[in-house]
Amino acid sequence: MESEHETAASVLPAPGAALAQLPRAALRAALDAVHRAGMPGVQAEVRDGADVWRGASGVADLETGRPATPGLRQRVGSVTKTFTAAAVLAQVDRGQVRLDAPIGDYLPALVPGARGRSVTVRMLLNHTSGFSDYLPYAFPSLKGFPSLADVSPESLDANRFRRFGAAELIGMGLAAPSGNAPGGPVGTYSNTNYLLLGELLAEVTGLSAEQAVTRDVIAPAGLADTFFPSGPHVEGPHARMYEALYGLIDPPRDYSVYDNSWVSTGAGLVSTVADLNRFFALLLGGGVVGRASLDEMRRTVPVRSLDGGKTLDYGLGLHRVEVPGSGLFWGHDGTVWGTGTTSLTRSDGGRQLSVAFNLMRWNTPDASGRPRPHPIDHALAALQERALRIDGAGPRDL
Repeated sequence: MESEHETAASVLPAPGAALAQLPRAALRAALDAVHRAGMPGVQAEVRDGADVWRGASGVADLETGRPATPGLRQRVGSVTKTFTAAAVLAQVDRGQVRLDAPIGDYLPALVPGARGRSVTVRMLLNHTSGFSDYLPYAFPSLKGFPSLADVSPESLDANRFRRFGAAELIGMGLAAPSGNAPGGPVGTYSNTNYLLLGELLAEVTGLSAEQAVTRDVIAPAGLADTFFPSGPHVEGPHARMYEALYGLIDPPRDYSVYDNSWVSTGAGLVSTVADLNRFFALLLGGGVVGRASLDEMRRTVPVRSLDGGKTLDYGLGLHRVEVPGSGLFWGHDGTVWGTGTTSLTRSDGGRQLSVAFNLMRWNTPDASGRPRPHPIDHALAALQERALRIDGAGPRDL
């Protein structure tokens, strides 16, 4: 089932500015192709200056057939990390946090001794701390995740309503073998780092970590649909969120009701594609943190992804992505159970894409246990290529 929901939003351009013409028909076709490839529902917003296109395809609810529409709220997973990083840099701007200070100066009880002295705030932000991810320990049947060794859905269901404490999860990560030496040339992506940054925010602001991110980033940016849920439910209009866990949950199960305390300041936010584009435009335009802090956020190092399958060009809560024919983009992607989100903004702020979808881990394993390519992978890549490509550059229009 495909939906025809599409809107064109416009604002007044700056004096003398040319109104860009986004390839609406091609974007519509690319979005529909993601749904036809097997994605239940997908929504996107593409911006180029004053020109804005929003669209959705498929369904938000497989049981009722409720159509996907632009503007549905979405659990955005690790896109949260950019918000948390910006909140930390806001404290750097105020002189309350030093990027190259040891984390033990701020959190001696959580990271005591030599480790607390050798790992800096910067190392947490760019994943070069060496602290391992706590995920396989919080979800014991996911040891080996996502290589699929010993994976089962039981931990997902058992933890649906479990309220984790940040210190509990951080302890799991710090007790695990290190991923790399602190400050090494190649980092290892780890949610433990961003839960520690949340505790840092709480320590220096006197607020909860979520309140600090809301006060210093979300509220000033005017993001009306971006928030940390207080419990397992997402308030307001949103899609069901279907998890396949690499074919182990068949048919995919709805995890839209889930306590996301297991990711909090690492991946716990709810937002919309419009709010994400607004946030990244403001951030990269110098409207969220100071210019010096923004420069620090864009200093990158190679970081191994959580599954070890690729290396990210990672700054302080930002990915750096080169798009052939279109230039340099900054942003982040993210996933939690049942949802996936990507947000990318060109370095000059001219072209933006935020896309959200409601099925995750759709790939099934091959004989070696690695996920097989799926038509959804190709369709999402084609949507991103079409959305970010500047007219007249790159391959022929779709």
